[in-house]
Amino acid sequence: MIGINKNNRGLVVLAWAVATVVLLLPIFLIFSQALSAGWAILWANISADYMLHALSLTLLMAVLSVPLNTLFGIAVAWLFTHYEFRGKSLLSAFIDIPYAVSPVVAGLCYLVMYGVESRFGQWLSQHDIMLMFAWPGMLMVTVFVTVPYVARILIPFMQIQGSDEEEAALTLGASGWQIFRRVTLPRIQWTVLYGVILSNARAIGEFGAVSVVSGMILNQTLTLPLLVEQLNNDYKTVAAFTAAALLVSIAMLAVLGKRLVAQRIG
Repeated sequence: MIGINKNNRGLVVLAWAVATVVLLLPIFLIFSQALSAGWAILWANISADYMLHALSLTLLMAVLSVPLNTLFGIAVAWLFTHYEFRGKSLLSAFIDIPYAVSPVVAGLCYLVMYGVESRFGQWLSQHDIMLMFAWPGMLMVTVFVTVPYVARILIPFMQIQGSDEEEAALTLGASGWQIFRRVTLPRIQWTVLYGVILSNARAIGEFGAVSVVSGMILNQTLTLPLLVEQLNNDYKTVAAFTAAALLVSIAMLAVLGKRLVAQRIG
């Protein structure tokens, strides 16, 4: 690596200046505002029923969506790195759609497709199945916005590693499941964990798509990001910053975990 000298110290100063203004100061503001009324008010806001419900619902969306995305990502990565088939490039493009489409647009599409205005939505309503304005619909859009993360982390990693060891295991008579469990999984486990951390952070912080399909009902369909907006609109500034501080704390844990896993991967 190249050391810092007089010619590029300005770039370092500029980088720190931008990071301070864009990242550090907002984070400092969030925690300072959350503590502005004292520790007692902070604890009262954290332990409030609506805050605990929003936190639990946020974690539920992550706990349910991340395993689905992990299984999908591993399956797609295995498919892309071990087989050639028609439509491979098209499927790759479809996986990237959540990167390009606005989450609000995605939420609107789900609302139109599964809402009571559609025929399918009416059929669901007649059978007492509620997707929109309930947690199942929130889970659906959360899965949509987070589905590429594990796959896009795994595919290039598995391509670089190659399949020589798996082919050797196959020639020795190992079954597909034995090859995956004893050869492939030990090689990709830390990369999978890296993708899981990114997917989890994205799921917890999702706002746009969830806000469209949730209805934003207090103590029912409010996640922490949605609660921040509602509290701010209700002029409950300290409580809003408390919810934001919880989100930032979760994000900082995710960043720490990401760095540790990245070091393990090397």
